[in-house]
Amino acid sequence: MLQWTLSTLLADRKHVLASVGAVAGAFALALFFEAVFAGESTQIVAYLRHSDADVWVMQDGVSNMHMATSFVLDWKTEAVRRVPGVQRVTPMLYLNTVMQAGDGHWFSFIVGLEEGDTRAGPWAVSGGKATPGPGEIIVPDTLGRLAGLRLGDEARVADRSFTVAGFSEGTFSMANSVAFVPMADLSDIMSTFGTVSYLLVDAEDGVDATDLAARIETEVDTVAALPGERFVDNDWQVAMQMGLEIVSLMVAIGGALAMLLTAFTIYVSVSRRERELAVMKALGFRNRAIRASALLQAMIVATGGVVVAVGIVAAAVPVTKALLPQVTLTIMPGAVARIGTIALIVAMASATLSVRRLTRVDPLSAFRS
Repeated sequence: MLQWTLSTLLADRKHVLASVGAVAGAFALALFFEAVFAGESTQIVAYLRHSDADVWVMQDGVSNMHMATSFVLDWKTEAVRRVPGVQRVTPMLYLNTVMQAGDGHWFSFIVGLEEGDTRAGPWAVSGGKATPGPGEIIVPDTLGRLAGLRLGDEARVADRSFTVAGFSEGTFSMANSVAFVPMADLSDIMSTFGTVSYLLVDAEDGVDATDLAARIETEVDTVAALPGERFVDNDWQVAMQMGLEIVSLMVAIGGALAMLLTAFTIYVSVSRRERELAVMKALGFRNRAIRASALLQAMIVATGGVVVAVGIVAAAVPVTKALLPQVTLTIMPGAVARIGTIALIVAMASATLSVRRLTRVDPLSAFRS
């Protein structure tokens, strides 16, 4: 049976290749959208994840950073430091606004850092300084390339001009970029002297973040405290509502189209072998063997299509990054496994529907002209 199946496939190479190509094209589109979604959904909370705070402390009633406003009186920094279990507290100021750089305007998260602070600053720098001095700004390297910025150029935040002193890595997404300025300069722009936005709290070894967050809320008046992972998850949920859900919808549409095209391709591929199956019946093959042959052919086409699709997207990722550096692409093993599973299920279902009709074929039809 295996030999028969392979021989029939090899006898019609052009059609098999066309079927594999159709399945590959459909699932390459779906996998590409999955890569965009995975990359952007990870990148949009990259700053929070890389900050890696055990607990985030903010204004009471606030539970995330994306498009949020939080003001905490700066004396509460010391109050949080005195809470048992706290190892270190790093204050930062935050503003979401539009930054002007080059000839463009970029929606940005502006993070105000204390002098010499690296804890809440960029985690990787591709050029220039790692921390901004007075009147300086650290911008994402991707934004720098898109805006044509060089070290020493100017960028504007609100009505204030800053000198580009460094370029950070991994701080840009399609939804927003993250730039860093001195806290004193950002305080002046926001007119918020004596306040900070968030406190990044590092717990002592062995201290549970959830317990420490509850302790901080109990001992420090009118603040909210959340474990790091919960804070990041809250921010991701808000980001999803603001735009990533559109990418998620594109993933769903691409997946639906891929399934429909795969189902049609497999159905046609099996149906056009009606004469071959009639020959099999004439030679005495049982319907069970015919079904097995059809399902095996469908599996081969679907598997080949998925493998080619992965290759297409893997080749497209570096090209896309070169042409569209603002798009973050990440191929997740889970997405590949999910798409492969879907392709096989759809192919098997389509082949089953097709072969149910073909098993009723009259064996004598194989000998009719």
